[in-house]
Amino acid sequence: MTDGPSQHYPPPGAPPPADPVPPGASGAGGPAPGAAPEPPPAPWAAYPTAPTTPGPRPPAGLMLGAAHKPGALPLRPLNLGSIYDGAFRIIRFNPKATVGAAVMVTALAMTIPVAVTLVLTFTVGLATDMSGDVDTEATTAELVGLLAAYGSLLVSLVVAQVGVVFVTGMVAHVTRAAAVGRRLGLAEAWAATRGKRWRLLGLTVLLNLAFLAILVVYLLMWVVVVAVSDSPWPVVAWAVVSLPAVAALCCWLWIRFYYLPVPALMLEPVGVFAAIGRGWRLTSRQYWRTFGIALLTVIIAQFAGGLLSLPISLVGNVAVLAAPEYAALLLVLTQAGALIVQNAFVAPFLAAVTSVQYVDLRMRKEAFDVELMREAGIVPA
Repeated sequence: MTDGPSQHYPPPGAPPPADPVPPGASGAGGPAPGAAPEPPPAPWAAYPTAPTTPGPRPPAGLMLGAAHKPGALPLRPLNLGSIYDGAFRIIRFNPKATVGAAVMVTALAMTIPVAVTLVLTFTVGLATDMSGDVDTEATTAELVGLLAAYGSLLVSLVVAQVGVVFVTGMVAHVTRAAAVGRRLGLAEAWAATRGKRWRLLGLTVLLNLAFLAILVVYLLMWVVVVAVSDSPWPVVAWAVVSLPAVAALCCWLWIRFYYLPVPALMLEPVGVFAAIGRGWRLTSRQYWRTFGIALLTVIIAQFAGGLLSLPISLVGNVAVLAAPEYAALLLVLTQAGALIVQNAFVAPFLAAVTSVQYVDLRMRKEAFDVELMREAGIVPA
């Protein structure tokens, strides 16, 4: 026997031989002379929009990758790493509609106390008198000025939180678009909330009022227990029993009623109460997993936000010691700057993780990944 023919077969484990180069093609595997070169596929960060008209079928390898991750999220049930990775990618590649929106609404809200305090500082004179002399008229004027300054700061905090609510609604649309490979700008994300803005505000007010009602009822129960108790032991027993119970109740209500209604309201054709019901159904039998991710996210966000705002707080305190005559103005400026920096990270990150968890729960329970693949043009409609 001759071993000549066996030399044409590759040894086991070797890659298959390359196809012969057709006549007229370059030896390096490039296109034939005169043919337009095939453009390289764009990275996912460019958020390619799904084609709306039939076109040439992309290579099989590109289709396989697109089927798993056409945008910021893998279209499959997500683990903790995928949820956080998707949230950071959404913020990174949509900065105007996430961080930019949060900074803008917070900065606009903080102009109110800064302007009020600035005017009062150079008119009424919110000064700290170090001499010890008491002037009744000046003290009264300064007291009124301080109340006006810090009252405007409180009003601005409420306005900023209302703005953050709208940012949360925008981030829900940004997440939905990023899942299928589209990028929304600030104007597009804001336009996507049209028709749902008042409902979103009403949902926020309703949930906050419900939480406030629970706290009021609990405080009234404390008043009753303290009033009818002749010794401290019933009060101690009530504290030991009620505090863990109320904390557990608040955590349960947070996940089942408060956590997912906002993305459900923004991304589905439902009303306020139906959105609350959607959050209830999506978190059914998923409470502990959802609660663990949500709690970890809040801890991370608050810790990072505190670190980001710490330098501003330190500089503000040093400035107050150096110029006590402008203490009120410097304190308001410090609070405003710290809140802007904190909201720049905390609000978009919390909203992005919440929206990604909403998408994940729908993929787990409702085959939402198939709908997203169909929207991305991966599977036929």
